[in-house]
Amino acid sequence: MVPAKVYYAFSFLILLGFITVSATGHPQWGGWLLMLFFIALAMAFRQHPKLKGFSFTIMIFAAVSLAMYYPQYFVQVGDFKLSKLIIPLLQIIMFGMGSELSMKELATVLKQPKTIIIGVICHYTVMPLVGYILANTFNFPPEIAAGIILVGCCPSGLASNVMSYLARANLALSIAITTVSTLLAPVFTPLLMRLLAGRLVEVHFLDMAWDTTKVVLLPIIAGALFHALVRGKVKWLDSIMPLISMIGIGLIIVVITSAGHQSLLNVGLLLIVAVFIHNVSGYALGYWLGRLMGFAEKDCRTISLEVGMQNGGLASGLALLMGGLATIGLAPAIFGPLMNITGSSLATWWHGKIPPEDLQVEAPAQHHHN
Repeated sequence: MVPAKVYYAFSFLILLGFITVSATGHPQWGGWLLMLFFIALAMAFRQHPKLKGFSFTIMIFAAVSLAMYYPQYFVQVGDFKLSKLIIPLLQIIMFGMGSELSMKELATVLKQPKTIIIGVICHYTVMPLVGYILANTFNFPPEIAAGIILVGCCPSGLASNVMSYLARANLALSIAITTVSTLLAPVFTPLLMRLLAGRLVEVHFLDMAWDTTKVVLLPIIAGALFHALVRGKVKWLDSIMPLISMIGIGLIIVVITSAGHQSLLNVGLLLIVAVFIHNVSGYALGYWLGRLMGFAEKDCRTISLEVGMQNGGLASGLALLMGGLATIGLAPAIFGPLMNITGSSLATWWHGKIPPEDLQVEAPAQHHHN
């Protein structure tokens, strides 16, 4: 195994190379060097227990740097438009989510419906409204503004479950809120889009409801059936599903970045700022709304992550189906990698702070050992 130090040194040298070629006016090599820099950094991070969670996001940056420098390679291959891969990839990711669902886990959580209902309500009010406020504050072109609102109107993302696990939050509750918000998406996503973004872009309620059903609901049901009938019998498939999801998310982001690279150059930095505020407001408002409701610390952390983390992939797929991949699809493409950075940072910070209710459980156990 190559030591992390070697990767760090290698990434530093490549970064110097990148700066040199950019300064001397040979930008055509810049994309490859930037990609290699991120890959070397990701490999170094993989060997560090605390930084390991960021390696996937850094790999996404590697792919995005190639897409920004050489967009022509990621728009189509021969006569085949790469954007056609987005919907099937999303369906595979959703199928993976469905195959993770066990009825037993869900049954336990359904015993505390109040927390789930409040979590879902927070999710479908905070994010769409914050998105609406930001879209109107920043004065973006209508389709790009609609993309911000679209991200806000989507259900919570799969990543929120991973982050809840890392953050010592209530994982079963996290899975329940993600599942319920996802199952409600065919109604709520088009409805909220119609209300909040109807004057920016044309929103066909029934078309969008069917698109969301096709991309989300049907694959999840298929995955849940697969879980019930086959799960555990096909060991290699269980281990390969998370990897397929990661590659799928990476490919979706690369295709969108290439399609929208011109718009990104025009509004890139401002859009990143808007998306960052959107994401972080979700965490903060979710957490404090949980506190206001008098929930336990673990549940507040869960609601924070569930509200702040969106299904950016679904937003990208819907942007494509609305015919605005290069414009409406931009905010979702930025939201995905960004929320993985903020989410893993927040989860790592929380991981170091054991929730009071866990301390009470751990204390008697230690006392017993003494």
